[in-house]
Amino acid sequence: MSGDGKLVGVVLVSHSAAVAAAVAELATGLAGGGTTAPVAPAGGTPDGGLGTSSELIAQAAAAVDSGAGVAVLVDLGSAVLTVKALLAEGDELPEGTRLIDAPFVEGAVAAVVTASAGADLDAVEAAASEAYGYRKV
Repeated sequence: MSGDGKLVGVVLVSHSAAVAAAVAELATGLAGGGTTAPVAPAGGTPDGGLGTSSELIAQAAAAVDSGAGVAVLVDLGSAVLTVKALLAEGDELPEGTRLIDAPFVEGAVAAVVTASAGADLDAVEAAASEAYGYRKV
Protein backbone atom coordinates (compact mmCIF):
# COMPACT_ATOMS: atom_id res chain seq x y z
CA MET A 1 0.00 0.00 0.00
CA SER A 2 1.18 3.48 -0.65
CA GLY A 3 2.19 5.48 2.37
CA ASP A 4 -0.76 7.81 1.87
CA GLY A 5 -3.33 5.05 2.43
CA LYS A 6 -4.89 5.33 -1.02
CA LEU A 7 -6.53 2.14 -2.26
CA VAL A 8 -6.64 0.71 -5.76
CA GLY A 9 -10.07 1.22 -7.30
CA VAL A 10 -11.93 -1.53 -9.14
CA VAL A 11 -14.27 -1.11 -12.12
CA LEU A 12 -16.48 -4.01 -13.18
CA VAL A 13 -17.55 -3.84 -16.82
CA SER A 14 -20.42 -6.05 -17.94
CA HIS A 15 -22.81 -6.02 -20.85
CA SER A 16 -25.58 -5.91 -18.23
CA ALA A 17 -26.01 -3.19 -15.63
CA ALA A 18 -27.67 -5.72 -13.31
CA VAL A 19 -24.76 -8.17 -13.60
CA ALA A 20 -22.14 -5.46 -13.01
CA ALA A 21 -24.02 -4.18 -9.96
CA ALA A 22 -24.56 -7.69 -8.55
CA VAL A 23 -20.89 -8.65 -8.91
CA ALA A 24 -19.87 -5.35 -7.30
CA GLU A 25 -22.24 -6.08 -4.39
CA LEU A 26 -20.90 -9.63 -4.01
CA ALA A 27 -17.25 -8.56 -4.14
CA THR A 28 -17.65 -5.74 -1.63
CA GLY A 29 -19.73 -7.96 0.64
CA LEU A 30 -17.05 -10.64 0.67
CA ALA A 31 -14.27 -8.12 1.29
CA GLY A 32 -15.19 -8.20 4.97
CA GLY A 33 -15.46 -5.41 7.46
CA GLY A 34 -13.37 -2.33 7.67
CA THR A 35 -12.30 -0.19 4.78
CA THR A 36 -13.33 -1.50 1.38
CA ALA A 37 -11.61 -0.44 -1.82
CA PRO A 38 -13.74 1.76 -4.06
CA VAL A 39 -15.71 -0.34 -6.55
CA ALA A 40 -17.93 0.85 -9.39
CA PRO A 41 -20.06 -1.15 -11.81
CA ALA A 42 -20.13 -0.03 -15.44
CA GLY A 43 -22.76 -2.16 -17.05
CA GLY A 44 -24.92 -1.88 -20.10
CA THR A 45 -25.58 1.19 -22.17
CA PRO A 46 -26.63 4.66 -20.97
CA ASP A 47 -30.22 3.96 -22.06
CA GLY A 48 -30.36 0.77 -19.97
CA GLY A 49 -29.81 -1.72 -22.77
CA LEU A 50 -27.34 -4.54 -23.08
CA GLY A 51 -23.88 -3.63 -24.31
CA THR A 52 -20.90 -1.62 -23.16
CA SER A 53 -20.44 2.12 -22.94
CA SER A 54 -17.13 3.93 -23.04
CA GLU A 55 -18.84 6.84 -21.29
CA LEU A 56 -20.03 4.69 -18.36
CA ILE A 57 -16.64 2.99 -18.08
CA ALA A 58 -14.79 6.32 -18.01
CA GLN A 59 -17.20 7.70 -15.38
CA ALA A 60 -16.79 4.61 -13.20
CA ALA A 61 -12.98 4.75 -13.44
CA ALA A 62 -12.95 8.43 -12.48
CA ALA A 63 -15.26 7.68 -9.54
CA VAL A 64 -12.95 5.03 -8.01
CA ASP A 65 -9.62 6.71 -8.78
CA SER A 66 -7.72 7.80 -5.67
CA GLY A 67 -4.33 7.88 -7.35
CA ALA A 68 -3.31 4.29 -6.47
CA GLY A 69 -4.44 2.83 -9.80
CA VAL A 70 -7.63 1.42 -11.22
CA ALA A 71 -8.15 -2.27 -12.01
CA VAL A 72 -10.74 -2.89 -14.73
CA LEU A 73 -12.30 -6.35 -15.04
CA VAL A 74 -14.62 -7.23 -17.92
CA ASP A 75 -17.14 -9.95 -18.70
CA LEU A 76 -17.05 -10.59 -22.48
CA GLY A 77 -15.09 -9.83 -25.64
CA SER A 78 -16.50 -6.52 -26.78
CA ALA A 79 -16.07 -5.12 -23.29
CA VAL A 80 -12.37 -5.91 -23.67
CA LEU A 81 -12.30 -4.02 -26.96
CA THR A 82 -14.07 -1.01 -25.45
CA VAL A 83 -11.62 -0.80 -22.53
CA LYS A 84 -8.63 -1.28 -24.84
CA ALA A 85 -9.88 1.56 -27.05
CA LEU A 86 -10.22 3.84 -24.02
CA LEU A 87 -6.72 2.94 -22.85
CA ALA A 88 -5.34 3.62 -26.34
CA GLU A 89 -6.90 7.08 -26.39
CA GLY A 90 -4.76 7.89 -23.38
CA ASP A 91 -6.87 10.63 -21.84
CA GLU A 92 -10.22 8.96 -21.23
CA LEU A 93 -9.21 6.90 -18.18
CA PRO A 94 -7.23 7.94 -15.10
CA GLU A 95 -3.48 7.41 -15.15
CA GLY A 96 -2.67 3.99 -13.75
CA THR A 97 -5.76 2.30 -15.15
CA ARG A 98 -5.13 -1.30 -16.13
CA LEU A 99 -7.25 -3.92 -17.90
CA ILE A 100 -6.97 -7.11 -15.84
CA ASP A 101 -7.10 -10.56 -17.46
CA ALA A 102 -9.18 -12.49 -14.94
CA PRO A 103 -12.47 -14.35 -14.64
CA PHE A 104 -15.20 -11.81 -14.01
CA VAL A 105 -16.80 -12.99 -10.76
CA GLU A 106 -13.92 -14.77 -9.03
CA GLY A 107 -11.44 -12.17 -10.26
CA ALA A 108 -13.62 -9.34 -9.01
CA VAL A 109 -13.82 -10.84 -5.54
CA ALA A 110 -10.06 -11.43 -5.42
CA ALA A 111 -9.34 -7.92 -6.73
CA VAL A 112 -11.62 -6.17 -4.24
CA VAL A 113 -10.44 -8.23 -1.26
CA THR A 114 -6.79 -7.63 -2.18
CA ALA A 115 -7.28 -3.92 -2.89
CA SER A 116 -9.19 -3.52 0.38
CA ALA A 117 -6.19 -4.97 2.22
CA GLY A 118 -4.13 -2.10 0.83
CA ALA A 119 -2.23 -3.95 -1.88
CA ASP A 120 -0.81 -2.12 -4.87
CA LEU A 121 -2.10 -2.50 -8.44
CA ASP A 122 0.41 -5.24 -9.32
CA ALA A 123 -0.75 -7.36 -6.37
CA VAL A 124 -4.42 -6.70 -7.19
CA GLU A 125 -3.79 -7.83 -10.77
CA ALA A 126 -1.94 -10.95 -9.61
CA ALA A 127 -4.70 -11.93 -7.18
CA ALA A 128 -7.43 -11.45 -9.78
CA SER A 129 -5.50 -13.36 -12.44
CA GLU A 130 -4.83 -16.24 -10.04
CA ALA A 131 -8.58 -16.76 -9.90
CA TYR A 132 -8.28 -18.62 -13.21
CA GLY A 133 -6.82 -21.47 -11.17
CA TYR A 134 -9.64 -21.76 -8.62
CA ARG A 135 -10.91 -25.32 -8.81
CA LYS A 136 -14.56 -26.08 -8.10
CA VAL A 137 -14.36 -29.86 -8.09
